[in-house]
Amino acid sequence: MELLISAGLILAIVLWGVAAPDSLGAVFDTALAAITRNFGWFYLWVVLGLVVMALILAFSRYGDLKLGQEDDEPEFSIGAWFAMLFAAGMGIGLVFWGVAEPISHYGTPPPGIAPHTPEAANAAMRYSFFHWGLHPWAVYSIVALAIAFFQFRKGGSALVSTAVMALPWAPLQRIGPVVNVLAVIATAFGVAASLGMGALQINSGLAATMGVPVNEAWQVGIIGVTTVLFLASAVSGVARGIKWLSTFNLIIAALLALAVFTLGPTVVIIDTFTNTLGSYLSEFVRMSLRMTPFRDSGWVSGWTVFYWAWWVSWSPFVGLFIARVSRGRSIREFILGTVLAPTLAAFVWFSVFGGTALHLQIMQGVPIADAVNADVSTALFSLFHALPWGALMSGVATVLVVVFFVTSGDSAVLVLGMMSTRGNENPSARVKVVWGLLISGIAVSLLLAGGVKAVQTATIVFALPFTAVILLMALALWRGVKADWEAEDRRDRALRRRLREMAGPATPPQP
Repeated sequence: MELLISAGLILAIVLWGVAAPDSLGAVFDTALAAITRNFGWFYLWVVLGLVVMALILAFSRYGDLKLGQEDDEPEFSIGAWFAMLFAAGMGIGLVFWGVAEPISHYGTPPPGIAPHTPEAANAAMRYSFFHWGLHPWAVYSIVALAIAFFQFRKGGSALVSTAVMALPWAPLQRIGPVVNVLAVIATAFGVAASLGMGALQINSGLAATMGVPVNEAWQVGIIGVTTVLFLASAVSGVARGIKWLSTFNLIIAALLALAVFTLGPTVVIIDTFTNTLGSYLSEFVRMSLRMTPFRDSGWVSGWTVFYWAWWVSWSPFVGLFIARVSRGRSIREFILGTVLAPTLAAFVWFSVFGGTALHLQIMQGVPIADAVNADVSTALFSLFHALPWGALMSGVATVLVVVFFVTSGDSAVLVLGMMSTRGNENPSARVKVVWGLLISGIAVSLLLAGGVKAVQTATIVFALPFTAVILLMALALWRGVKADWEAEDRRDRALRRRLREMAGPATPPQP
């Protein structure tokens, strides 16, 4: 039933976007204006709260609890595990925005900062770190941890609703199907947002390397071809296609970053990382709660609120996928691997690509900002054109985006299949194919309805109701972790007491 309801709603929106894209775009724009005006503060508080909760769980006594039984061992190595969660979490986004976001902020900085100034450049890097750092990974981590905790320690199903229904309040016991439908819809639109942007960047990469035209026909064709690829990977299973492709992509991304680091302004990149990390840490709370109540500005809603909604919409998908591959790890190891490690990787990525782009724009007059203003998906390739071996790096980057597209798509259809088959960890190939076609259809309809803007708008609209679900999951997780730790502590104390009793009274020393 949940499969029919969620798939039916998504199919209706897809058909609406194809048949009347202007109408769909207008409705989403109206909803977006209302949400950002009235609920932007809600996103900011919720996401900051999840960051605090993740850090407390990682560095408190609760971090020793294992996601599973005491004798459970992790299924995947640290390297393969990190590669899969990183590729699923934000692979396409990092490649798309690694150059485009810092350059965009440099030209249109946060309110109160003059554009095209050194202050704007520093703010551009700081907010890029902020938007791709601890906050998004904390959202993913808490959702994934709640699912893994109740699945592996309590024997529940691999569903978002399992955590919510663990709360001891009668009304919540009846909303499981509603929660699962919300999770499916948020996932489908969140994934479609990234696939749509991936198609735009693949088209730009092909234009840069092969001279193909940049238009909707090519973008729809790219989505069609890559859909076939990620469905083939998904059908082959986690331990084969998804694991291998994720590891391959992580290696290619690291080599590409190393090439730019070496061929670009190496010392400037190191200085950028150092300076931005310091300003990120010092401005952390202020950025986390920044709104503009006394200024007519859409900057916060257009960037920060959009990103927080994007991470929320991706969280059931990434959460279920990370939980699927994380049995046997402790809570501390889990959070270190899903929050701190990928945050550091994102900081390095933006320092290399964003720092290089800003240096070329400011110090050498390379017109990267003009390329971003004309078409944001061309930003990365404009950077490569200004570096040695630019054509080769453009080709490698295009392959990177294609494989990230495939890894995101195959992970998504696996998770959507799990959610729509009551937590089955290995859904049938038929179910995966249905979901693959649906999310590709969403990406196509949103592109036709207005490109990146329509994709972003749909993401924010469908993420709002799931934010309330995440709050319930976080509450259930906290209660469950606290109760399990106290139960284990009581067992340990009882065992130590029995051992003392068995040893008997201590023998007094002989004179």
